Amino acid sequence: MTRHWSPLAVVYLLLAIVGLVGTWWFNVRVIVDSRNYLGDLVTSGPAVSSITVDLLVVAVAGSVFIIVEARRLGMRLGWLYVVGAGITAFAFTFPLFLAMRQRALNARAAGATDAAGRSDP
Repeated sequence: MTRHWSPLAVVYLLLAIVGLVGTWWFNVRVIVDSRNYLGDLVTSGPAVSSITVDLLVVAVAGSVFIIVEARRLGMRLGWLYVVGAGITAFAFTFPLFLAMRQRALNARAAGATDAAGRSDP
């Protein structure tokens, strides 16, 4: 069973744990302090910190995925999506990467189909 835990799987698992503990630490503070979660989102408070941790962990996990997947598929300049997130937003660069990844997968599938001597109908 342990052979299924590659270093990458462990990184993702650790990020999941950080995400759970980090967000719930602040969520529990909201409950214990009897704060208005939605009100804190506009004014500041533990709710904002919870969402910040949430988005930060997602961005780190997504960045690791981008770099690993780009290398796996032979996509050049995969790291540029991660750097671009700092200039624009991860909400832009991650879906952009997913679109480019799908193009690369489609090109691979078309190449495999051509190599097999079959053509698309």
